[in-house]
Amino acid sequence: MITDQKSRCPWCLGFPEYITYHDTEWGVPVYDDQIHFEFLVLESAQAGLSWATILKKRAGYRKAFADFDYRIVAEFPESYVQELLQDPGIIRNALKIRAAITNAQRFMDIQQEFGSFSNYIWGFVGGKPIQNSLKRGEFYPATSPESDALAKDLKKRGFKFLGSTIIYAHMQATGLINDHLTDCYRHSELKN
Repeated sequence: MITDQKSRCPWCLGFPEYITYHDTEWGVPVYDDQIHFEFLVLESAQAGLSWATILKKRAGYRKAFADFDYRIVAEFPESYVQELLQDPGIIRNALKIRAAITNAQRFMDIQQEFGSFSNYIWGFVGGKPIQNSLKRGEFYPATSPESDALAKDLKKRGFKFLGSTIIYAHMQATGLINDHLTDCYRHSELKN
């Protein structure tokens, strides 16, 4: 139950974990590669599902995916994929699980080329968050020219299950785009 009377983005008001995620993580600029990888895995898993479903399984994903250590995930053998397909703590979709492994491998290729995944991804927004000014009642965009360009480049580099819509969600979650509504208390807190 919310008792603080703060104005928030309406999408987060469904359950307490959503509010906590909104208030502490969503839209906060991320420069840590392991956190970027975590969100890429979770957002890829979300395809066709709700973010609420994924948030509820986040602890299961942390356990199953070695706390999102991409170096370990990149080496997952097929025998472990078969174990994961039986794990009720995650989304048991073989294509999504295998995509996470492939994406971990490609993630490290990007690190080698750019010094870090963070350097690479922030280059698509000129190194600072895009500040949108969405008002209550307006629709959130599903993609942007930046998410289109990033998704196209990731696909060219061999990433899977990361189209422009999923990448736009990643950019929102990791603060490359500030999509908090202008009357949400977090919008001004995250505006640089």
